[in-house]
Amino acid sequence: MKLVQIYACLCDPTRLRLLHVLAQGPLCVCHFQETLNEPQVKISKHLAYLRERGLVEVERAGNWMVYALPARPSRELKANLACLQDCAQEDPVFKRDLSRLKKLAPKFAETSPCGCS
Repeated sequence: MKLVQIYACLCDPTRLRLLHVLAQGPLCVCHFQETLNEPQVKISKHLAYLRERGLVEVERAGNWMVYALPARPSRELKANLACLQDCAQEDPVFKRDLSRLKKLAPKFAETSPCGCS
């Protein structure tokens, strides 16, 4: 994976938020919607962008699409994702996303046939 490819993906706030939340574990599109409070079309568009460039992986579970960070990220991707996690700790938007995810996690686990939590 080329470093320029990674940086091109990281230059959008929504994609940064998606990657930051994914560091907590796999999620379905509808769970991203609730966590980020963004429309499905926007979430799906950005996830497709990240998937096409290898920053996320997707697996179908029935009617659900479950997204996750790559099982074997490149050294460059791993370093940049770690930097994102570190830098996002003080940003109110990222903190709000993680807080919302934590509150919604029991509901996600209960309602998701794919086991997202």
